[in-house]
Amino acid sequence: MRKDGRRIKTAQPMYQVAMHIMAERNDSLNSITLHIPEAPIKSYVHKKRDEGFRTSHLAVILAAYVRTISQYPLLNRFIVNKRLYARNEIAVGMVVLKPGETEGTMNKMYFTPDMTIYDVEKVLSEYVEQNRKAGDTNATDDIIRFLLSIPGLCRFGVNMLKWLDKHNWLPKGVIKASPFHCSMTITNLASIGTNYIHHHVYNFGTTALIMAMGNPEEKPVRRHGQIEFERVIPLGVVMDERIADGCQYALAFKEMEKYFKNPELLEVPPEHIVEDIP
Repeated sequence: MRKDGRRIKTAQPMYQVAMHIMAERNDSLNSITLHIPEAPIKSYVHKKRDEGFRTSHLAVILAAYVRTISQYPLLNRFIVNKRLYARNEIAVGMVVLKPGETEGTMNKMYFTPDMTIYDVEKVLSEYVEQNRKAGDTNATDDIIRFLLSIPGLCRFGVNMLKWLDKHNWLPKGVIKASPFHCSMTITNLASIGTNYIHHHVYNFGTTALIMAMGNPEEKPVRRHGQIEFERVIPLGVVMDERIADGCQYALAFKEMEKYFKNPELLEVPPEHIVEDIP
């Protein structure tokens, strides 16, 4: 029994076979680019700042993701050793650059399905503030420094962690410290002035979804027989197709886009929360 999820034994036969055919996560990568309309989010961010609430484009994207998970919990599943699990929590990994440095640190933020944009912004702000401090700021930094402290320990230690994870024996403290064990990893490449990418997911750990947010760009759209250019925020998404079928992913992304176009919907908790199969 794992510390971070519960086993799903009712998966459809297609999924059960897929876990054996595509044994590693990099065997089962699908990718898509979501083009998020910038105007609604930009207008919302400015409006809330005028009201005294400081938020950001990234907070809106995270809040939309959390709300989507509350309706499509299949996106919060993961696979280890050809077994399917429902995750016990919503954990999002993100790199934070320290002031004046080109390297950063990475840990996880924790959310609950009932959170609003106000709750998500609070978690995000506290996470960034904590990890922008000088020196080691989280348990991830501590583990990395320990593994590199003795020659040869890193190779042995990482192999041991992989073996323990495969057999569901990885300690809860290590899972909490590991940035590779999370619902989703997000990277804000626009913050360093660069474009989005389709980032690979890792075989180690349990991360089944990675999003990379890039610089805003103009996208041609057809309206009333005319071609117009709309400012959009590109979001490169890479996902493990073994946790949900294409229909579920499509419906989930459509749900997410609803909040991108109308962020005000994120100011109140969801009317109901869909629970994963117990």
